[in-house]
Amino acid sequence: MSRSELSERAELEQAAIRLLAIREHSRAELRRKLQSRCEEPALLEQVLDGLEQQDYLSDARFVEQYVSSRKLKGFGPVRIRQELLERGVASTLADPSTDPGDSEWLTLISQCCRRKFGDSLPADFRERDKRARFLEYRGFPCELIRSFLWSDPAGEL
Repeated sequence: MSRSELSERAELEQAAIRLLAIREHSRAELRRKLQSRCEEPALLEQVLDGLEQQDYLSDARFVEQYVSSRKLKGFGPVRIRQELLERGVASTLADPSTDPGDSEWLTLISQCCRRKFGDSLPADFRERDKRARFLEYRGFPCELIRSFLWSDPAGEL
C-alpha cells in the first residue's frame, strides 16, 4: 500500500469510528455515509471488514439496539422490521427480533394504546376502528390488533 492509501484508510477508519461513537450503525448505513469520502469501493469494504473484525461494527448489535429503541417509542414488529430492511439489515437478522408471535408485543400494544387513548374503553365500533387504524400505523400486525381489541367479550381492554 502506498502512503496515500494508508492515510486515506486511516481517515476512513477515524470517520467510521466517530460515527459509531455517536450511535450504532448497520454496515450498509456506514457504507452509505462514508462513500463520499472514498473514491475506491474496495478500500471502503476493507475498512468495514476491519471494523467488523475488531467488533466496532456489528449488524446484530445494531438490530438489538434499534429494536429496543423503537419498542420504547411504541412501534410494532411490522414497522420495525421494515425500517431495519430499509437500513440494509439482512432479513435473517431482522426476522427473529421482530417476530409478532412473541408475547412481549401484546404487552407493548397495550401500553401503546393506553398512552394514546388512556384507560377508557372504546365507546363504539367507530372508536375501536380508530384505535385499530392507529395501531396498524404504528406497525402492529392485524392479528395482534384483532386479538387485543376484540378478545374480551365484555369489551374491556
